[in-house]
Amino acid sequence: MPYCPECGGEMQYVPATKRYVCKSCGLSVTNQELIELRQQLRPKFESDIEERKKAKKEYLKWWLGKKK
Repeated sequence: MPYCPECGGEMQYVPATKRYVCKSCGLSVTNQELIELRQQLRPKFESDIEERKKAKKEYLKWWLGKKK
């Protein structure tokens, strides 16, 4: 069962309208819109992880460089 990209609630498929509707916030999207919303949110998460790794590497480089 898919989860809402807005609030994290459960989404229920309504065959009559061919849309997913969130039980919590009422967001109504098609399957394609749901995929696009998830893809929009994914790069933000991945970039945050990459930024953290970069910051750790820079700190380590600074820390080791200061000891010399």
